[in-house]
Amino acid sequence: MAASIVLPFLVLLLASSSLSDNIDFTYNGFKSAATNLSLDGYAHITSNGVLQLTNDSYKVTGHAFFSSPIQMLLNTPSVTPAAISFSTIFVFDIITVGNGGGHGFAFAMAPTKTLNGSCCQYLGLLNTSSNGNSSNHVFAIEFDTVQGSDMFKDIDDNHVGVDINSLVSNISKPASYYTDNFKMVDFELESGQPIQAWIDYDGIAKILNVTISPFYVDKPSRPLISHAIDLSPIFKEYMYVGFSSSTGKLSSSHYIMGWSFRTNGMARSLDLSHLPLPPQPAKSSSISKATGINIGVISSLVTLLLVAFAFSVSWYLWRRAKLAETLEDWEIDYPHRFPYRDLYRATKGFKETELLGSGTFGLVYKGILPRTGEEVAVKKISNNSRQAVREFVAEVVCLARIRHRNLVPLQGWCKRKEDILLVSEFMPNGSLDTFLFESERCGLLSWDQRFKILKGVAMGLAYLHEEWEQVVVHRDIKSSNVLLDAEMNGRLSDFGLAGVYERAKNPSTTIIVGTLAYIAPELSRTGKSMPSSDVFAYGILLLEVACGRRAIESTSPTGKLLLMDWVRECKTRGRLLEVVDPKLGQSYLREEVELVLKLGLVCSQSIPEVRPTMRQVIRYLNGDDSLADDVALVF
Repeated sequence: MAASIVLPFLVLLLASSSLSDNIDFTYNGFKSAATNLSLDGYAHITSNGVLQLTNDSYKVTGHAFFSSPIQMLLNTPSVTPAAISFSTIFVFDIITVGNGGGHGFAFAMAPTKTLNGSCCQYLGLLNTSSNGNSSNHVFAIEFDTVQGSDMFKDIDDNHVGVDINSLVSNISKPASYYTDNFKMVDFELESGQPIQAWIDYDGIAKILNVTISPFYVDKPSRPLISHAIDLSPIFKEYMYVGFSSSTGKLSSSHYIMGWSFRTNGMARSLDLSHLPLPPQPAKSSSISKATGINIGVISSLVTLLLVAFAFSVSWYLWRRAKLAETLEDWEIDYPHRFPYRDLYRATKGFKETELLGSGTFGLVYKGILPRTGEEVAVKKISNNSRQAVREFVAEVVCLARIRHRNLVPLQGWCKRKEDILLVSEFMPNGSLDTFLFESERCGLLSWDQRFKILKGVAMGLAYLHEEWEQVVVHRDIKSSNVLLDAEMNGRLSDFGLAGVYERAKNPSTTIIVGTLAYIAPELSRTGKSMPSSDVFAYGILLLEVACGRRAIESTSPTGKLLLMDWVRECKTRGRLLEVVDPKLGQSYLREEVELVLKLGLVCSQSIPEVRPTMRQVIRYLNGDDSLADDVALVF
């Protein structure tokens, strides 16, 4: 029984993966495509390589189809016929002389390339007798510029529609596109300017997406039309793919400047910088004679406009090339990837004014994601070796799964050449060190806030050490890696990155990554980070928070140069509270401050085995266990 169920799916899988006639073609202009296209009617290829479907003649049609039929239906004896996924991209231009043109054109798939289609509202696809017949097996996306008679049920004279065996669209939308914040922007199909179109059909999910935008706008993230439809009953096993167009009493020249198509995959992007431009419509000299307008003046103005347009297009293409990215095959396999273009825009081009600071691994910028408006922090890690980038990304993606209220979550990544960009949730109150050591913020943290932050960091570390699916050693615990959210909760950032960075820089050697004052002494001997080395660094953090000074201060007297030595000395002399941050005044609980200072000394002992675990540290901070006043310290 099980075998009889599985077998059809295996047949379908093997058949789809072994299709000998999967199609993948790209035409950046059609100069060399004449032998691969079948043209009829008024369709022809211009001298500079533009495919012209119709000119502005009265009531004409034009067809251009890929010469060979394409398998569009997977038809095997053991499996129900299923439509094959396909994707296509093309750039078109509709140029009208005078006021109002028509009728439009369609991307079409049909069982024959010799369509007996009428002009005008039928777009050269069908005629009065065939319109609406299920035997047509015609699928089309229409770009309609005339509102037809009532029988066609057109929504307006500037729309995109999905047509199945009929010019009465199953679904249609006014020509428009969605911005990054999902605002709809209308534009004219007859603008006389190039327009991009993307048509994608998922044969498994049975979803058709149609997206359009002006030439200078990147592909919108949200399609204009997203329509659930099974094309299996519509397609024959082999179909012809191409374009159909017509004019009527109103006429336009319909041009296709570039076209790519692919079955069972995404169509290749067109090289927009190399697409040919349609010829400019001829102007009648009688206009100048009748009006007395100087042709030379008009010519000069046109030249200036063309130069300005060319400059704009060149600037756009240069900027597009600057932001372009070439994905390696393996990148598609890893989730949480952000497009470089989005992060570039989010940070205003990594502008200096958006710089939040410089961390252990690189520069950190504030960004606002263009698609969602969400505030993020973008860390730019440079100088990774090409060989190690993939391994780096793999580990980062793993770390991105870690979620805890006292950890700053990694939201995603992006690779740009050998650089890695890491996207994290933005923490509006910045890092703890600015509140402890920078003059503008010093004294703004109360003791209650400090104690709460220390507890939060301890819980985050305990989660990494003991509660996640594998042990994660932070390796770089310090006050600048403790970030504060809107409620002033302490949240650890950069967890696990030090180890990833170490391996990415030089996988064959052991490099101690961290900040000098926080590095446990055993690391200089073993070079191997353990949870106990994180505990050591957390102990130094405890002392810094309570004392309001850095672990090493070169300007301090000899006895106070190292914070840990000074605190230990004061404890030995019974004057522990002398080290408390003077900015706190008397606004603190003596028991809590003494606990934090003693615990700082206990955690930062030289022998790893005598340090408590982070789970034990939390019990001390919560008062569940008491820390003996005369606890033995090993230094």
